[in-house]
Amino acid sequence: MATRGGRDRPGIRTPVRPTERGVVRQTITISFASFNRAWAAWIGDRLERRGVRVVYVRWDSPVEETLVDLLRGLALAEGRILILVSEWYFQLGPRTFEEWNAALREVVAPAPAKFAAVSITHAPLPSAIAVLAPVDLTNMGPDEAERRLLDRLELLTDGRPPVDGLRGPRGPRFPAEIPEVWGGVPRRNTRFTGRELLLNDAYHLLQGSEAGAGVLTLHGMSGVGKTQLAAEYVYRFGSEYDVVWWVNAGSRVTYRRVLAELSSRLGLSTGDEYGERLRAVRDSLRRGDPFSRWLLILDGADEPDQIWDLVPTGPGHVIITSRNPEWGEHNSKLLEVNVYDRDESVAFIRRRAPRLTEPEADQLAEALEDLPLLLDQTAGWLNDSDLSVDDYIALLEDGVDPDVVKVSADFPLAFQTAWAILLNKLRETVPESVDLLRLCTFFAPGFIPVRLLREMSHDDLPEQLTGLLDDPLLWNRAINQLRQYSVVRLESHESGAGWASSPGESVYLHRMVHQIVGKDMPEEDRREFIEVVRRALAEADPGLPTDTRNWEAYAELVPHLKYADVLNSTDRKVQNLVLNCLRYMWWAGEYTSGWKLGRRTVNAWRELLGESDPRVWEATHHYANLLRSEGRFEDTEAIDREAMEHLRQGGERSLEYLRAANGLGADLRELARYHEALELDDWLYPAYRDLLGDHDTRTLNALNNKGYTLRLMGRYEEAMHADRQTLETRRLVLTGRHLMTLFSEVSYSIDLRLLGRYAEAESIHLRNVRDYQIVGGKGNPDVLRAEYNLALCQLRSGDRAAAGELLSQVLEGYERRLGEENLRTLSAAVSHSCFHREHGDIDLARETSESVLARYEQLLPEGHPFIIGARANQALVLRNVGERDHAHVLIEQALADMAAAVGENHPYTLGCAVNASAMRSLVGDMESAAELSRITVALAAETLGRTHPLTLSARVAHAADLRGLRARQQAEKVEQEALADLAAALGVQHVHTISARARNRPYWDFEPQAS
Repeated sequence: MATRGGRDRPGIRTPVRPTERGVVRQTITISFASFNRAWAAWIGDRLERRGVRVVYVRWDSPVEETLVDLLRGLALAEGRILILVSEWYFQLGPRTFEEWNAALREVVAPAPAKFAAVSITHAPLPSAIAVLAPVDLTNMGPDEAERRLLDRLELLTDGRPPVDGLRGPRGPRFPAEIPEVWGGVPRRNTRFTGRELLLNDAYHLLQGSEAGAGVLTLHGMSGVGKTQLAAEYVYRFGSEYDVVWWVNAGSRVTYRRVLAELSSRLGLSTGDEYGERLRAVRDSLRRGDPFSRWLLILDGADEPDQIWDLVPTGPGHVIITSRNPEWGEHNSKLLEVNVYDRDESVAFIRRRAPRLTEPEADQLAEALEDLPLLLDQTAGWLNDSDLSVDDYIALLEDGVDPDVVKVSADFPLAFQTAWAILLNKLRETVPESVDLLRLCTFFAPGFIPVRLLREMSHDDLPEQLTGLLDDPLLWNRAINQLRQYSVVRLESHESGAGWASSPGESVYLHRMVHQIVGKDMPEEDRREFIEVVRRALAEADPGLPTDTRNWEAYAELVPHLKYADVLNSTDRKVQNLVLNCLRYMWWAGEYTSGWKLGRRTVNAWRELLGESDPRVWEATHHYANLLRSEGRFEDTEAIDREAMEHLRQGGERSLEYLRAANGLGADLRELARYHEALELDDWLYPAYRDLLGDHDTRTLNALNNKGYTLRLMGRYEEAMHADRQTLETRRLVLTGRHLMTLFSEVSYSIDLRLLGRYAEAESIHLRNVRDYQIVGGKGNPDVLRAEYNLALCQLRSGDRAAAGELLSQVLEGYERRLGEENLRTLSAAVSHSCFHREHGDIDLARETSESVLARYEQLLPEGHPFIIGARANQALVLRNVGERDHAHVLIEQALADMAAAVGENHPYTLGCAVNASAMRSLVGDMESAAELSRITVALAAETLGRTHPLTLSARVAHAADLRGLRARQQAEKVEQEALADLAAALGVQHVHTISARARNRPYWDFEPQAS
């Protein structure tokens, strides 16, 4: 039946506008099929701009009512009725052309002034449509279409110009024109049926959302049509957007790759670097520049934890399809998609298989449990078959084996048997289509880059695949057969990376189909087909994972490794692919998924290749690197010691042994066993240099590691010289924007800052952060490291506003990317707490400080300097909230523990002493305070130099303690000398100089040096 006033009309509103008193506005009722919603929206907008009052009526055709009664009901609508003529309008029901001809002649023909029509199709229509005198709006631009529309409705003669601004400056786009940016969207499903309430709800949930919160997740079990629903939303409401971008979000790496491809389509000025494009896209969407009306579809995002931090915010909208309702915990609205209602099932089956009667369609829907995917595939081939519905259902009932069909709790029991029947049909018609389908099951479900099969070398292919892969006609025939029965959906991958786009480049295979076909395969075919896919993946390996320009290719390859079972391949090229993917995942910061792949690789290769195979230990090295980046230091120490023990038999100067020893050094550093680490570094660097020369990457890595160890030991001057040498050589060998060079730049500038050379450090950081964001992309862990250290430079220079904002952004980025218990995250949280203690929210500072301390105590062994330093910071928080006695006890214990952990001359210990002397003074122990500050000045001057900022802080503190003892003359001398040195070292107007001149007692913040 017809639905009045737009209540069931998704997304079209009738605006209320002022009218002149006494003026009666003409009313036109637009009757349209839901499929043509975009046309209705555009036509209504054009009419409203002419002062016409528009009522929208979505045409429905329930079978229990006759067409004559439905049309008579429509005739009661207000004003003139404009019918949008299309095949969709006449297919609802479904009704025969004979029924339509009779109804049109009986109801419409006698009232020509009541009805009008425009035609938006060239498909065959009932002959009696002539009584509507439809005017054709196809194959023309918007201006001519509007002229014809107004002429048909006799609205051109009133002389009234269009009224602007009714829908804002821009109304719906002309339906024949796609949005300015359009990519990855599946072809429209011309058999889409029902789901009107869901589409309506989705539209209003998104339109009613606040700016930055327009995220909606369509969730439900496999096979209910979430992807089809999202695609239909795009086609119905896409005219309201300037950007529509579809992303396969099944894995983080793929999601990041496809999102980065949007940069060129948005017209953003970026280089070819992967990270630069990704950062630019996210920033553009957030700002709504150049387009604020954007729609992003994240299809198949079943693991929110993998990508939630990358979901864009801004003025646009995001639709997510997922089996996982946990998206509701990540600022997304939820809309559940269930199986079809029975009337939707029946309507869909009759559209898909017109030969079936309504009772037969109902019977089939009952047997297949109203699951849209299964209805689509079954009805398609059943329409081409002579098999009756009763016979088909008998096959289902006879073929179901309860012990076999339980593939997943999501699968209806009839699914496997229905699929067996369909596969037999495919074998009888185009047997190569079954071969292609089986090849697809060795890729990950979802979007499958079948172009890799066409691009690979076809030498030595299995005989049954030679024709399929060599003959373009046979290839297209196989794909078309699978499309015909809705087994796959053909996609054309749109890329900003210059890859050619061609038919058959990518297909979409539903995970249910993927699983069922994978199980139904002869073992001989399985062995041959999986080798073909492995070869295709290996030949697509770009071969240089440290080059960010190759990250898109690796991001596409990684999800398919599991399904091609590459870990059980003995092919060296396939094994190289696995190793390169592990390296890529480490460089790209995909640590969690990376160490899991690394662990599986090591276990599989030990069994496949044997304990002594070099590739086992190379994989072990990458596994340990990824696991270490997750903070699992004791685990990686055990792994690296085992590797060294095994590899020692090849000689302690072998590269394999040195690599394992290098890994152990990293473990020792993170476990705060600095002297052991430095002993290894002092041996490794010359060993690498003697074997490989000064410029080899591994030699430079060893020197870089030595610099890090020296920094952790507080030997900042030595660390600076090591890091500067590494940086200069990397610039020479690798160029300035290489990831390793940029990493060394950060290390060198950290050394400068720790030496008190704040201006030099900040100048390097500013340029470095810009370059890092271009190359690595915002959100990359190493980019966050650079941004974090820039924030600390800004804080030292007195730019508190910029520092506070950047510290918050970095902490949020680390938490999203690495989790709350990663050492890099905790280092940012430490500084964030210190900042808020002095310049922000003391309650937030205390909460963060307590949380950081608890996580350090859980992650690291007792006695680790990071734990002790966090306690020292906590004492400052307690001091600021008035808990002096507790603060005093805590800082004194931290001082003793830090001296035991790293020595009394270490800057960490000296900093604790500065704070402890202040607490002694605060509680009235003036003599002890003065003695401690005196000792601290002497030790700091010896270790760091007389004009180092920490030494100067100790000198200012000592002057305050001397004043407390009433030794005013001595205090004045110490203070004036310290102030003069502060002015000379940092400048007269530096915040530290000004604070000291105002006699504010200095304090020291512990800053953990996480790698």
